[in-house]
Amino acid sequence: MVSKVYTDPASRARADRFHAAAEASAPAPVTARVPDEVRFGAVRIAPATILAPMAGVTDTVFRRFIKHASFGPGTAEPSGCGLIMTEFTSADGIYRTRESKRKRYLHFYEDEHPISAQLFGSDPHILAEAAKIVEQCGFDLVDLNLGCPAKKVVKCNGGSGLLRDLPHIKVIFETVRAAVKIPFTVKFRMGWDDTQIVCVELARLAESCGLQAVALHARTREQGYSGEARWEWIAAVKDAVKLPVIGNGDIRTPEDAALMVAKTGCDAVMIGRTAPSNPWIFRQIAQYNARVGSGERPLYEQPTAEDRHQMMRTYFRMLIEEDDGIIGNATGKMKQFATWFTHGIPGGKELRKVVYDARSEQQVMDAVERFFAEREANASEESVATPSSLEQMPMADCG
Repeated sequence: MVSKVYTDPASRARADRFHAAAEASAPAPVTARVPDEVRFGAVRIAPATILAPMAGVTDTVFRRFIKHASFGPGTAEPSGCGLIMTEFTSADGIYRTRESKRKRYLHFYEDEHPISAQLFGSDPHILAEAAKIVEQCGFDLVDLNLGCPAKKVVKCNGGSGLLRDLPHIKVIFETVRAAVKIPFTVKFRMGWDDTQIVCVELARLAESCGLQAVALHARTREQGYSGEARWEWIAAVKDAVKLPVIGNGDIRTPEDAALMVAKTGCDAVMIGRTAPSNPWIFRQIAQYNARVGSGERPLYEQPTAEDRHQMMRTYFRMLIEEDDGIIGNATGKMKQFATWFTHGIPGGKELRKVVYDARSEQQVMDAVERFFAEREANASEESVATPSSLEQMPMADCG
């Protein structure tokens, strides 16, 4: 039976205090920046930027693509993403699946380190056994998902469904922590709804159980992905614990990342839905950081339409070359990501329609090449805008 949990008045007061201070203060100073590194146990994350786990998105192809994203041909500089994470994965599925079948969920390449595997579930024993498998596979960290708001996950008491039962979470923390030696972290939301905000208590619980870091998506389960992330709760969590705190929610630009750090004091930032539409976001943060404190205005490169063309070509080829047993249907993935990648490109809507109607990988590639060739022939270079509203973007479950 799930116990009813109510917001602790002291925690609410702490968040309100930080919120009031943020409202009264000036915008983040130009010296604000994302930390160069953070440590989760013995694992060094540099820079302190993290690609959020997203269902149907952060497979090995997308993770490597983000890890090494560049602005154009001949650029070898990495994207500046310090840590990548797998799609959130069922602990029960890993525990009960034959080893030969696990590669669909737990496959990664050596150039993906450091990498964390995120698990969801509600049975302490099964989560612990799945964490052991993750450790045996060579992952650097294991993470527990307590944030996913999807009904199919919540109805099984997984993801954010567990936020209503802190005593059970404590058992999970203790059982998993005792089962593995690699750093153990947790990602959670503020609470089930505004009457049941438990993020401060949950962070303290994680610290007392020996976890190495906590990540807060500053929304409730009831909010889903709507409204604004309430960063004051990230500040309240940071104020309550000594272990590293990761901030997540509404980071669309390098300025947002710097502002979150300045306003909350968080040790690292996690970026989810922005990454598929702007794979350069981590590189942009690195460029922004490099100029902060130099006396110059912090600037970063904006991708052109041709940059997006090269990006789509590179990513689609990576999909085609990958083993179907690992990433599934490449054509379907290409259609999915064309929706994200073409936002901000004039005429992108027409390309998305053609790609959607394509029946094969080659048809998708041909449509992309034809679209950009026609653009080059008919128009001078046009600026490409990064989508300003995540509400306009297709959803990806990331907790």
